Amino acid sequence: MEAEAEKLKEMQNDVEKQMTLSPPPSAASYNFPTIEEKVEADSRSVFVGNVDYGATAEELEQHFHGAGSINRVTILCDRYTGHPKGFAYVEFAEAEAVETATALDGTLFRGRQLQVSAKRTNKHGLSSTDRGRPRYRGRGRGRHYAPYYGRPRRAFRGRPRAPWYSPY
Repeated sequence: MEAEAEKLKEMQNDVEKQMTLSPPPSAASYNFPTIEEKVEADSRSVFVGNVDYGATAEELEQHFHGAGSINRVTILCDRYTGHPKGFAYVEFAEAEAVETATALDGTLFRGRQLQVSAKRTNKHGLSSTDRGRPRYRGRGRGRHYAPYYGRPRRAFRGRPRAPWYSPY
C-alpha cells in the first residue's frame, strides 16, 4: 500500500511540473482561419442546393468526384433538431474545379435536381435580416395615432349634448 501511495505522489508531482512548465492554451494557439484564408477557401467551394435530406457526404463526394479532388463536403443541419437543411457546400483542392462543378447544375441526384453555384463570401457587418429603421407598432407614433392624418384625437371638453334634439 505504501509503495502504491508513493507512486501516486510521484505521478502527481510529474503532472504538476508539466502544468507549471507549459503555459495555458490561448486563442492564438488554436488554428482559426484568417479572413484571407476564408476568402481563398470560398473561392474553391461550391454551394449545392436542393439536396435530398437522406443524402450523405460520401454520396455527394461520389457525385462531384469528376470535377476534381475534394477536400471537404459539408451538409448543413438544423441546430435544434439535427435534421439536414437541404443544402451543402463542397470544397475542392483547386479553384479550377469550381467551374467544372458548376457545370453539374441541374443534374439529378437521388431523384432531385441539384442547384450548383460558386460559393459567395459573406461580408462582415452585412446581414440579410437587417431591414433598416425599426418599425413602430401600436399607438403613439406618427400617423398611426389617429385614423385620419390631421391632429390627434382629444377627449371632448365642452358641455355635453343631450341625447335628444332640443333647438333651444
